[in-house]
Amino acid sequence: MVDCYNVKITVISQHGHCDVGHNVGDQWVINGKTMKTPEGLCLFAYQSVQSMLIALMVGGAFPWEEDPDIARAVCPDPANPVVFELRRLQE
Repeated sequence: MVDCYNVKITVISQHGHCDVGHNVGDQWVINGKTMKTPEGLCLFAYQSVQSMLIALMVGGAFPWEEDPDIARAVCPDPANPVVFELRRLQE
């Protein structure tokens, strides 16, 4: 298996009440070698970031983001949105 980039997920915005308890500043690092899901990250939030996470891990970028190493995603709860920044780590 080819090693992939590590990606850091950070909560950058949270409005309302997150039932799982995510707060601004919460972080998880996904290791590109082990590719294990992050402990403590809500499953619904993980589903929201998964496709962007994989793209960043394998070197992809998103044309709407100014920085090719960043992607942003929102959890699916429209009444209590949590916004996540995914950042490819250039280690």
